[in-house]
Amino acid sequence: MLNLKRSGLFVILGAMCLIPSSVFADESIKPVVVNTMWVLMAGVLVFLMQAGFALLETGMVRSKNAVNVMMKNYIDLCVGTLLFWLVGYGLMFGANPSGYYGTTLFGLSSAPDWDYTLIFFQIMFAATAATIVSGAMAERTNYIAYLIGTCGITAIIYPIFGSWAWNDGGWLKQMGFIDFAGSTVVHSVGGWCALAAIILLGPRLGRFSDKGETRSVPGHNLSFSPIGGFLLWFGWFGFNGGSTLAAGANIGHILLNTHMAGAAGAVGAILMSIVTRQPILLTSTINGSIAGLVAITAGCASMQVPYAILTGAIGGSMSVIGVMLLEKMRLDDVVGAVSVHGLCGAWGTLAAGLFLTGNMFNPQQIMVQLIGIGAAFAWVFVSAFIMYSLISAFFGLRVSALHEQRGLDITEHGEIGYPEFAQDAAYKNENLKDLSKL
Repeated sequence: MLNLKRSGLFVILGAMCLIPSSVFADESIKPVVVNTMWVLMAGVLVFLMQAGFALLETGMVRSKNAVNVMMKNYIDLCVGTLLFWLVGYGLMFGANPSGYYGTTLFGLSSAPDWDYTLIFFQIMFAATAATIVSGAMAERTNYIAYLIGTCGITAIIYPIFGSWAWNDGGWLKQMGFIDFAGSTVVHSVGGWCALAAIILLGPRLGRFSDKGETRSVPGHNLSFSPIGGFLLWFGWFGFNGGSTLAAGANIGHILLNTHMAGAAGAVGAILMSIVTRQPILLTSTINGSIAGLVAITAGCASMQVPYAILTGAIGGSMSVIGVMLLEKMRLDDVVGAVSVHGLCGAWGTLAAGLFLTGNMFNPQQIMVQLIGIGAAFAWVFVSAFIMYSLISAFFGLRVSALHEQRGLDITEHGEIGYPEFAQDAAYKNENLKDLSKL
């Protein structure tokens, strides 16, 4: 019986080995089919990054806000998907005679097959840009107000800058701006939105003392955070590799650059922690690797491996310095999103011009990169600041002090992530109406 099972296994394995050669030998298979399969698979990997963000951020907040953070990450994808299909994709990739925004492809319903592939892939990028904001605003933000902000980012703020940089008619694209997979287009956009939000929100209760001292607010389950970091890292292979939009031989180079920069980012964060005499924290190490991945995203296809490592290491070190600077400014970014995505995204975009293979340190290219970085900050920060100011005025951006103390799980959603640890009657679902009046 055992021999029969082994024989059957060898037959199955042999058949599996024969299938690819017979299929790809068929001349009727067109390159567009292979490219479609690669881009769709990459889009699925990017989708997994939502789970990575959710775990990373949830681990870094207190248990009373775990459901709230998970809910924001979950609904970002849902709301972002619908609005980007309806409005954002057209603004970003539609016909762009002005150089500033697209005018076609809104609510795409009838198009060539390749267009469906592209919109599926780009939807994942739009959701990523919106999700970056979630962690920075955590533990004190009104849920409905947050969702309105997500609508503004995915429908207007992100697509318009994306049109400048990635649309063939965009004014930055015409200048030769390099941002292969979105160090600035995706990550800095999310980071600068987060900066505007935390300035308006203010810090969490007790985060800073009256004397200016910084108080630590540790997360409830740091075991979640490295799992989230690994999922993000895994998804980044689709993020950067899929941006080729073709199953070419250069994917190996892109993925190797991506991986090396992520590893170097973690090492850079540890070294910077040692130099600045900071504790070598798990959270800063994870953020360092993500900062390295953010930094290499712009130049992963146009940079040699040693420079990818350097880019990632500098990004990781910047993530540590950025957190320290924000704390000195009394800005409360719960997960370090502004440093990791905003600052390191800008650095990575500059590095793509500095270390461009065959044209390194070209002043003209560097100037184009700086213009793109500056344009991103000016457009995104100003528009996000205005948007969140209006949201705050009409809907209330921040929850009350009492709700913040009790936790957003029960006050915003009527449920808590760890019910066995909360037996007090005030935290029961049937008392939610009473809580909402306070």
